[in-house]
Amino acid sequence: MAFFLGQSSFANHFRSYQKTEASMAVPTRAFHVELGDREKALLAKDPSLSRFKSYKKSVSTLKRIGDVLTVVVVAGCCYEIYVKAVMREEARNKAKAGGGSK
Repeated sequence: MAFFLGQSSFANHFRSYQKTEASMAVPTRAFHVELGDREKALLAKDPSLSRFKSYKKSVSTLKRIGDVLTVVVVAGCCYEIYVKAVMREEARNKAKAGGGSK
């Protein structure tokens, strides 16, 4: 149903109407305004905050270790689910083979 609605001329007309309304409400180009002294002061580097920045190598190393551990845990979970499914399928096949010979 959504496919036919997407192809209809009514939907195209509605989309074009939305575009014209949005284009009139918000200008597509903004004027460049030079920053004032206060904005420049706010954007300047503050030496007292430098110790809180996480630019050190140890932080990126710790993040990488966390990512690797996450991948290992997810892979282990997937492997366990696979093993359980294979064992269940083998048990089902043995039960069929054992039940059919009696």
